[in-house]
Amino acid sequence: MQRFYFDHNATTPVAPEVLETVVSCLGQVYGNASSIHHFGQAAKQRLETARRQVAALIHADAREIVFTSGGTESDNMAIQGVVRAADQPSKHIVTCAIEHPAVLMTVKHLQQEGVEATAVKVGASGVVNPDDIRRALRPETVLITIMHANNELGTVQPIAEIARIARQAGVALHVDGVQAAGKIPVDVGELGVDLYTLSGHKLYAPKGVGALYVRKATRLEPLAWGGHHERDRRPGTENVPGIAAFGAAAEVAGRCLREDAERIGVLRDRLENAVLERIPGCGINGSRWNRVPNTSNIYFDGVDGEAMVIALDLRGFAVSTGAACSSGALTPSHVLTAIGLSDDRARASMRFSLGRGNTAEQVNALVDAIGSSVAHLRRISVHA
Repeated sequence: MQRFYFDHNATTPVAPEVLETVVSCLGQVYGNASSIHHFGQAAKQRLETARRQVAALIHADAREIVFTSGGTESDNMAIQGVVRAADQPSKHIVTCAIEHPAVLMTVKHLQQEGVEATAVKVGASGVVNPDDIRRALRPETVLITIMHANNELGTVQPIAEIARIARQAGVALHVDGVQAAGKIPVDVGELGVDLYTLSGHKLYAPKGVGALYVRKATRLEPLAWGGHHERDRRPGTENVPGIAAFGAAAEVAGRCLREDAERIGVLRDRLENAVLERIPGCGINGSRWNRVPNTSNIYFDGVDGEAMVIALDLRGFAVSTGAACSSGALTPSHVLTAIGLSDDRARASMRFSLGRGNTAEQVNALVDAIGSSVAHLRRISVHA
């Protein structure tokens, strides 16, 4: 049986040119990047090349890139780092109800330490209103943390407007850009952000590597202590093969961004239009227009999402009900309930996230499989 992958927001396959970079580094560049001898300097060179490549993807200065183990660490570094560096007795964070758990759980942890937080609500579109951010600000607010693109809906937030509000208030702005970078153009200077999170495995690089953009002069307390790596931001010997792979992936993403976005966007629309036309009792969750081009979230009334994932997997298609890090949770998606879906409809929703390897033929086959699966699951639900 052929298998097709439609779960790129969970993770992506490693691109061929990225795999070559990993293998060459593992075999040939084994020095410690902090060593001053030939082998160490060869590793340092690969590290700094990757730093420039990742910086170029988001139009940053290479010196503003801090390499981490992934998006979760970068989010923690940004949120905890800014809050702990703030020299004031009372501290307040503004975030959003549909953030990734890496942000929401970090904020919750800080709340347990006495930091106050406001999670701004969103409407059915899945897009935050900048005015709500402005209204949530307090004199003691030290950080706004808002994602760029939502991992379940694909909706893109008005970051530039929020950045203007943050700047006027003198508040730092962190943006989780894990699901945006490589899918839509990102220019951290034009956006006006202070911190921006990236993750390698969402960009066809291996898992276990990420980055945090930290604008010059942004005050940030480290999460860990040790050596002087990453300009004293993150101690520990660098993962040179992973970082080099991330750099290679960022370069490919920047080069192919427009072409990928156009082609994948057409496939995503093909999928949605065919499903809406052929299958009754379904609809798109969130805005159809203000999204990254690869993501679709569709509800199928009368169908259990987990059962649908299994049914499609048995037919050779990998999809998901939402965030991979939340799979197995008994409660419905916090993102879908936050935009106003009932628990039943949230549980009946599926996320389809496309990538470079998908084709029109695969989309057509997926639509057929969705139709058969929905019909079967509704039939057995009626008879149960």
